[in-house]
Amino acid sequence: MRIFNTSFSIETKGETDILDITQHLKDALRDSGLSDGILTAIIPGSTAGITTVEYEDGLIHDLKEAFERIAPRNGNYMHNLRWHDGNGYAHVRASMTGQDITIPFRDGKLILGTWQQVILIDFDNRPRDRQVFVTIMGE
Repeated sequence: MRIFNTSFSIETKGETDILDITQHLKDALRDSGLSDGILTAIIPGSTAGITTVEYEDGLIHDLKEAFERIAPRNGNYMHNLRWHDGNGYAHVRASMTGQDITIPFRDGKLILGTWQQVILIDFDNRPRDRQVFVTIMGE
């Protein structure tokens, strides 16, 4: 078994900015030269997450509205009282989404559904330059 590590940067707007990172992961897999195994991607930090969706405008809108209902931006958060940074909602949303994903691959292709893309969501209340770390293990 071989292990390949890489990373990429991505600029976000914050405020539940949802970005398709599927191609970045496919590029990393191609660069690894591996054909079968698993790919893991993680975004360090506690105000962003990684998950999968069908990346289309209607669903992106619905997802943003769902996060607003679950953890409203203007809600009362103890985190804000302690740190005064106004992003308590971002921490709650990110903790529910999770910061990593593991995807198997076979014959050099990620095993994803036809309409499934991997997304990065930056929940923070400001733009960020995010770094995503990718580890690929396989043969």
